[in-house]
Amino acid sequence: MRLDKGNSIRPKRAVALQYDGLGAPRLTAKGCAETAERIMAVAAEHGIPVHEDPELAAALAHLDLGDEIPELLYLAIAEVLAFVYDLDTLRSKTSGQQD
Repeated sequence: MRLDKGNSIRPKRAVALQYDGLGAPRLTAKGCAETAERIMAVAAEHGIPVHEDPELAAALAHLDLGDEIPELLYLAIAEVLAFVYDLDTLRSKTSGQQD
């Protein structure tokens, strides 16, 4: 998870989560170096918000693809989901004002 701050530093590690409202969020992608760059590029192409937290990304990278996040990480992931929700709300308000 990385928040792109406009710098050219390559992400060392990136993960992607999906949450459908049932159960816990699941790990849907993970990678280092070029794979991490591709994960970030796909997120940017699709307007998917990203959040930088190297320690959390490292913890999530130990999971297998498709695994639900462990209870130990619920609070950290809840904070990320709140960030994404707030960002989506802000984007909606901003785009609504431009119409």
